[in-house]
Amino acid sequence: MRIDVLSLFPDMFSGPLHDSIVGKALDRDQLQIEVTDFRQYSTNKHGNVDDYPFGGGAGMLLQAQPIFDAFEATQRQAQEQGIESGRVILMDPAGRQFDQSVAENFAHERHLTFICGHYEGYDERIRSLVTDEISMGDYVLTGGELPAMVMIDAVTRLLPGVLGNAASAPGDSFSNGLLEYPQYTRPAEYRGMAVPDVLLSGNHQKIADWRERESLKRTFQRRPDLLETAALTTAQKRLLNDIKLELEEQENNA
Repeated sequence: MRIDVLSLFPDMFSGPLHDSIVGKALDRDQLQIEVTDFRQYSTNKHGNVDDYPFGGGAGMLLQAQPIFDAFEATQRQAQEQGIESGRVILMDPAGRQFDQSVAENFAHERHLTFICGHYEGYDERIRSLVTDEISMGDYVLTGGELPAMVMIDAVTRLLPGVLGNAASAPGDSFSNGLLEYPQYTRPAEYRGMAVPDVLLSGNHQKIADWRERESLKRTFQRRPDLLETAALTTAQKRLLNDIKLELEEQENNA
C-alpha cells in the first residue's frame, strides 16, 4: 500500500511512523508512506497557504491552489509506480466518525491520500478532491496530522503479513462489534490474583466459550451501546440474557 500525506508539518510524522508496527511494515516494504509539505507548492512569494475568508469571519482558510497542486503531484508520482489514485481522506469534524469498520475498509485499498488541514478550515473547493471526510470524534484538534497518524496505524496493522500473528487483528476489540475478552499471561498467580482455571485447562472449546461469554459481558458492562448494532447470533443473544440475569442477581444480593 502507498499512503500519501499532505501536511504543513511533515516532521511530525518522522517519529511515530518509523517505530513499532508501522516502522516494521516500512522496513519490509509492505508499506510506502510519502509526506508532502504542501507549502512548497505555494505560488505566493511569501509561501503563504492561507487567506481570509470571503464575506468576513474569524480565522484563516487553507487556499485551494497549494493543496490542488501538491495533490496532483503526489498522484502523478503514484501513477509512475503503477498505482492509481485511491481514496482521498479529509479530516473534518463534519465527517463520518472513524472506527474499526472504516479502518478495515481502507485496508483493502492500494493507495490512500490524507489531507491534513490547519487554521479555521478549508476553501470549500478542496472537497472536490475528496472521497471520504472523516472525524476522530466530537472535539477539536489544531490540525489533521494526529488523526492521520492514528488512521495510518489502524489501517497498517490490518494489512496482510504486517502482524506477526494473522489471528491477532480479527480478535481485537471492535473487529466483531464487541470488546475483547480479558487476557492473561504468566505467572498463573500474581499478588493473590489468579488466572481463571478454564484458561489453564487445555480444553479449547471451553476456552472459546469462556472468551465469548466474557467478551459479551465486558461489552454489556462497559459499552452497551455497541450491542445495539452488533450482529449477534441467536446463541449469543441467549448468552447475553443469561449474563444480564446473572449480573442483576449479583446486584440484588450485594
